[in-house]
Amino acid sequence: MEKRKLGKSGIEFAPIAFGGNVFGWTADEATSHKLLDAFVDAGFSFIDTADVYSRWVPGHKGGESETIIGNWLKKDPAKRKKVQIATKCGMEMPAVGQGLSRAHIVKSVDASLKRLNTDRIDLFQSHKDDAATPQEETLSTYGELVKAGKLGAIGASNFDAKRLAEAAAISKAKGLPRYESLQPHYNLMERGLFEGELENECLKEGIGVIPYYSLASGFLSGKYRSEADVGDAKRGGGVKKYINPKGMAVLKALDDAAKKTGSNPTQVALAWLMQRKSITAPIVSATSLQQLKDLIASPGIKLDPESVAALDKASAPA
Repeated sequence: MEKRKLGKSGIEFAPIAFGGNVFGWTADEATSHKLLDAFVDAGFSFIDTADVYSRWVPGHKGGESETIIGNWLKKDPAKRKKVQIATKCGMEMPAVGQGLSRAHIVKSVDASLKRLNTDRIDLFQSHKDDAATPQEETLSTYGELVKAGKLGAIGASNFDAKRLAEAAAISKAKGLPRYESLQPHYNLMERGLFEGELENECLKEGIGVIPYYSLASGFLSGKYRSEADVGDAKRGGGVKKYINPKGMAVLKALDDAAKKTGSNPTQVALAWLMQRKSITAPIVSATSLQQLKDLIASPGIKLDPESVAALDKASAPA
């Protein structure tokens, strides 16, 4: 299977990343472990999580996803050599704090290492920008943690082009670790959030891109074609906004490409992302083995130029 390099970090993995936001939320621990086993057994290796997953669940406080991954690694320590673990800090953690200050990063890294049952995090990401903390403080702290062997590489999430460029300039000038990856909100329905300045900055600096919400909260799977289809779906609010003429045009283009390739809309939507020059790997989540089987087949889908053009036209930002 083709491997993709994440920036200049040396991290290589098959072009699909597993999103751990579902662990402890829509997938309990036993199901999560089965999904992780199947993901790795299929030849994939990159697992993305965050300290705040899944604090939005009633009774949770954050750290549940990392703990589930850590328990999975504890059951079979040999699995640690087969995966790359990515996590994040910066979002508010109840009774812990938020931001990218030195104190908060150090505290967060140690807590994540403990929950993940590992002595090194392959990719540690700034979950969101922190305008109140100088970027040099953040990057120098990461530098200390990389030297200490606690972190392999660093990445950013939810940064705009200006701040990402500023961080790159500081890293070069001060000899500090640079953000090797960006995790933006990007998919066929949300192209305007990434394309343009932000995408150009990533291409210019050779920053790997691992987008989240790759399937637009499930809309691009094709199972939501009317408000009636949404029903009580847990992410219904995120899907309803796409049920409009543009959304239907995108679904038609996905259906047409799926017929050509003998696949389905989910696989086509992910293939479209993987065929973009700037994208390293989309982050995807699954709550069942059947969903996972569907997702991990997507790297084998190759879209012809006509299908790509039709998808580009239907999904063009307003």
